[in-house]
Amino acid sequence: MNMRPIDIARRLNISTSTLRHYESQGLVPPVPRAANGYRMYTEEHVAYFECIRAMIPGFGIPITRKVVRKLQKQEVDEALWLVNEQQARLHREKVLTEKTIRLLETDELDKLEWNRKRKGMTIGEASRETGVPSSAIRHWEREGLLSLPRDPENGYRRLYPSHIRQILMIRILRKADYPIDVIRQVMKELGNDHIENVRKVARDSLVRLNDINRCQMQGVHYLYRLCGLISNW
Repeated sequence: MNMRPIDIARRLNISTSTLRHYESQGLVPPVPRAANGYRMYTEEHVAYFECIRAMIPGFGIPITRKVVRKLQKQEVDEALWLVNEQQARLHREKVLTEKTIRLLETDELDKLEWNRKRKGMTIGEASRETGVPSSAIRHWEREGLLSLPRDPENGYRRLYPSHIRQILMIRILRKADYPIDVIRQVMKELGNDHIENVRKVARDSLVRLNDINRCQMQGVHYLYRLCGLISNW
């Protein structure tokens, strides 16, 4: 079955120029031409277009591009593992966001073993506790997003519950592409114990991750359909 570009565009609620753009980027297999020069899209092309449109909201253009190009090379398992990796990353983000919400809304930080000893954490320990690289924590300190005290005896940084809250919040805000000046304001509110706005940002971030997860599941659905069409599943 051959389809006209306009029919596919209407079906996917996009323009024919978008179809041509995907084609020019090598995101679909080569499109044959009729004697009159018109493109002759097949069922396989339609499945590729549907997969691309479904995957972009949850995985983004760069990952979607890599996946469909691997499929064209019959590297199906490699494409699926690439998608699986992105889903695992999203799950890690969700776990850390939920942890941040708990730390903002409870006294869980005050129950940590390192705090009971009243010694604080080293930057390496804080990195392991939050999942944020030490290099990122140091960078945020240079950016003025964090103010970390030093041990007067050895000059090493010492981090306490308030700093762990700040690190987790900065991580969420950076992932959500908040501008630096907005993050500074949020950190100021957190430092002054006016954390309700900060809690809202964290909860909104979790809602956003839930939305991305749903989009990813829809993308996987269309990816599965496409794999069934082009491979021996």
